[in-house]
Amino acid sequence: MSAPTIDTTRDARSGALRLATVALVLAGLLLASAVVSIGLGAVSVPTGTVWNVIMSELFPGSVEIAWPRGDHSIVWELRGPRMLMAIAAGMGLATIGAVLQVLTRNPLADPYLFGVSAGAAVGAVVVMLYVGSVAGPLTPPVAAFMGALMAMVLVFAASRTRQGVTSERLVLTGVAVAFILQAVTNFLIFNAVERGADQAIFWMLGGFANARWHTVPIPLAVTAAGLVWILLRTPVINALALGDEAARSIGVDPFRLRLEMFVVTALMTGAIVSASGAIGFVGLILPHAVRLFVGGDLRRLVPLAALAGGIFLLWVDVAARLALAPREVPLGVMTSAIGGLFFLWLMRHRR
Repeated sequence: MSAPTIDTTRDARSGALRLATVALVLAGLLLASAVVSIGLGAVSVPTGTVWNVIMSELFPGSVEIAWPRGDHSIVWELRGPRMLMAIAAGMGLATIGAVLQVLTRNPLADPYLFGVSAGAAVGAVVVMLYVGSVAGPLTPPVAAFMGALMAMVLVFAASRTRQGVTSERLVLTGVAVAFILQAVTNFLIFNAVERGADQAIFWMLGGFANARWHTVPIPLAVTAAGLVWILLRTPVINALALGDEAARSIGVDPFRLRLEMFVVTALMTGAIVSASGAIGFVGLILPHAVRLFVGGDLRRLVPLAALAGGIFLLWVDVAARLALAPREVPLGVMTSAIGGLFFLWLMRHRR
C-alpha cells in the first residue's frame, strides 16, 4: 500500500528538479543577455570588452585596461545602469501581473490595463512638472506609489456593487480609470508647456535612456524587496485562485491578503514607473507565456515569470536601440505593439 506514496514523492522530486533546472537555465540566459545586451546599440562594443570593463569596476586591478575611454563610459556609465533597470522592470512587472491575475481571478489583469501604471504616472508627472524633488531621490518613487495606490482604490471603489466585486467589472473599471488618469496626465503636461513638458512626454512613452547609477538604487531595492515578499507569500496567495470561500476554509482572510498584496504591487509599480515611465503589457504577456509551461501555481510561476520578464525587457530595450539607430524607439511603443497583438491572440484562443 506504500507504492502510491513512493510514486507521489518521486513525482514531487522530479517536478522540483525540473523546476530548478528551468530556473537555472533562465538565470544563465539572463546573465548572458545582460552582458551581451550592453554591447549592442548605435555604438557597438565587443562582448569581451564589456566583460572586462565590468570586472575592472567590480574588482579593481583584476583586468589590465586595454580599451578606449569611450567604450568604458558607454558600458559602465550609460548602459550598465540601463541594463539593471531593464532587468528590475521586467522582473517586477511580470511578477505584478502574475499576482494581480490571481488576486482578481481574471487572466487579463495587468498593472497597465488595471490603471495602476496610469495612477503612478500621474504622481510622477505632478512631481516632475509642478512640485520638484522636495525629498530628494525619494520624491518620484513616493509620488508614483501614492498615485498607483490611489488608482487601485478608485478601481475597487468604482467596481464594487451590492453583490461584491466581480473580475469582469474589475478589469473594465480598471480600463476606464486608466483612460481617466491618462487624460489627467495629458492635461497636466499640456498645462505645463513652459516647465519641461517635452521631457515629461518623452518619459511617458517609457524607456531606460535616463537610467544612471544614482537613479537605479531605489527602484532596484523596492522591486527586489517586493519580489522577495511575494515569493514568501505565494502559498497563501494560491488559495485565492480557488475562490474566497475556499480560502476562508483554510484560514486565509481574502480581504486582508488582497489589501496587503495591492499595497505591495502598487509600491513596486510606483518605483518602476517613476524610473522608466509607463511600460505596458509586460505583466500580461510574461505570466501567460510561462503559465503555458509550468501551470498556475505561483510558487513555480512567479520566479520563472520574473526571470523571463527580465530577459524579455532586456531584449526589447536592445531592439528599441537598434531599430532606428542612432535614434531610439520609445520602449512603451514596442511593448504596447507586442502586448496588443498578444492580447488579441489571448482573447481569440483562450476562453
